[in-house]
Amino acid sequence: MDIKAFKKTKIDLSLLGFDMNGDFELYYCTPKKAKILASSGVDGIHFCTVPQFGEMIFAVSPMNFGDCVHPVARSFEDLLRLLLSCGDIAALEQCYAWDEEQYKAFLSDCPPTEKQRAVLNEIKDKCSLEPMADAFAYVKELQSEFDLSLIPYTEDYYDPEMNAAAPEVQSDWAVYYGCGYWSKNAEGKPGEEIVLNKTFSWGDEIWHIPAVYSCSRGLVIDFCVEIQPEKEKAFMDKWYPVLAKDENVSDELREQIEQENPIDIDFSVHLQLNGKPVVADHCSSINWIPAFCLPDGVRCEREAKEIIGHYGLDETRVWSFHRCSCSWATKRKPEIRRLKLRLEREPVTIQGVRFKNPSVGDVISFVHPVYGTEHKLTVLGYEKQEFSLKGFQHKEYEFPTHHTAMTYTLEPELSGEIFRVRDVLPNEQPKLRPKKPYEPRSDYDACVGIIGGEDGPTAIFVSPDKSLVQHCALSALHFEVTEDVEWKVVFREKMMEDIETELFHN
Repeated sequence: MDIKAFKKTKIDLSLLGFDMNGDFELYYCTPKKAKILASSGVDGIHFCTVPQFGEMIFAVSPMNFGDCVHPVARSFEDLLRLLLSCGDIAALEQCYAWDEEQYKAFLSDCPPTEKQRAVLNEIKDKCSLEPMADAFAYVKELQSEFDLSLIPYTEDYYDPEMNAAAPEVQSDWAVYYGCGYWSKNAEGKPGEEIVLNKTFSWGDEIWHIPAVYSCSRGLVIDFCVEIQPEKEKAFMDKWYPVLAKDENVSDELREQIEQENPIDIDFSVHLQLNGKPVVADHCSSINWIPAFCLPDGVRCEREAKEIIGHYGLDETRVWSFHRCSCSWATKRKPEIRRLKLRLEREPVTIQGVRFKNPSVGDVISFVHPVYGTEHKLTVLGYEKQEFSLKGFQHKEYEFPTHHTAMTYTLEPELSGEIFRVRDVLPNEQPKLRPKKPYEPRSDYDACVGIIGGEDGPTAIFVSPDKSLVQHCALSALHFEVTEDVEWKVVFREKMMEDIETELFHN
C-alpha cells in the first residue's frame, strides 16, 4: 500500500507519533529536495522521502547534531508493518542508536495505549497488513546497508552557525579545460592560474574577471558577474509563486520570465591572444543567490560557494558565474603576452502586436518597441495549405501537414534577423500510427524537426512591382485543417552595446 492509497483510509497516525497533517517546517538537516511526509511533534523530528532513493523513508532528528538522518523503512507499506510491530514511531526513529536489548526494553516500558491499539487495529483491518516479523532486525539491516554519505544536504547543513557539527567541506581548487565547474573526475593536469583581478561595468552589472587558467588545450576564463540583490529579490517575489504553483507554464510566459531574470545573462565571448582570435568552444554557468532573496527551502549549489570562497567574493551579493574554455589558435601552448576581450550581448525576444485571421488587403500597424518607428504590414495572400509527405513516410509516426500560409509586405522594411511573424501556437506533435498488438514498437520518442509554427521560416520574395519585398510566414502544423490562426509579431533586438577591454599586456 502506498501513501496515496493509505490516505483514502483516513486513518490518523498522529497517536503513533506520525502526524501527516499540517504544514511541515524545513530544518538545516532536512535532505535536499526531500518530501516531508509527517512529523512526530517533538524536537523537530520529521519523516521524509528523498528523490534519488525512491520510496525509502528517512527519520530526520534535528537535535542529533552530526547524526540526524537515518533510513527507517524501504517503503510506506513496510513502515505500516513496522508500526504494527513496535506500536510507536519513536522506536524506529531511535533504533539506530540501540542494541536489541535496549529496543526490547523500550517496547516493554512503553506498551501501546488503548487509543494506540485502536489505531493499530484499524491499520490491520483497513490495510490488510500484518506486523513485521522482526522489526529490529529489519531496520538494522536497512541501516547497515545504506551509505549515509550519499544523502544530499542544503548549504545550511554545512553552515557552522546552523549546524554545530557541520562537516568541513574540503575543496582542492583546480580548473580544467572544457569541464566547467564540475571537474572532480577530470583527466590531465589542471590549468595554471593567472591572476588578473579585472573589473568593469556593463549596463547595471559589475563584471569581475579574477583569473584565467592556461591549460594544454586552451585558455579558461572565469567571469563573476555582480548583480544588484534588490533586483533579483523583486524578480523572485514576482515570479517564484507563479512557477511554484504551476510548472507547466506556456513557452511564451517562460520566455518572459527568463528575460526578466537579472541573473540570466546570455552573451558571447571573443578573445584575442597575442593578436590572434581564440575560439570559445565550451561555456558553463552557475549562480549564487543569498538566502534573503530566496523563498524558503531554495539554496544554491555547493560549487558556487567554492567560487565565492576561492575568489573572496561578497556572499551578500547576487552572482552569475560563467566559465568559458577557449582553444589555442596554435598547435602548441603559447606564451601569453597580450590578451584582449570583446563581449557581445545576445539579442532578446520582444513580443509585439497580435492579430487573428486577417484578410487579403488588411493592414496591421505597429510601433517598433525599441526605436519607436511606425510600421505597416499589408497582407497580400492568405490560404490553407498542406505539405506533401510523398517520399517521406515514417514507419511508426504520423506527422501534421495542414497549415496556413500568409504572404505580406512590410513598410518600412525590417531585417529577418530582427523581425518575424509567427503563429501563437506550436506545432502539433507527431503521433504513433495505429498498430496491431503483435507488431514491435520502438521505445524511442520521435525527434523530427518540423517547419512552421513558433520556429517557422520566413521566406522572402520580390513582389511583382519590385518596389517591395514580399515575405511569407507559415502557421503551426496540425493534423486537421484549422480555421482560426492567431499571429504575433516578434522582434529580436540587442539591448546592450558590445564591450571591449584589455585583460593582459606584458
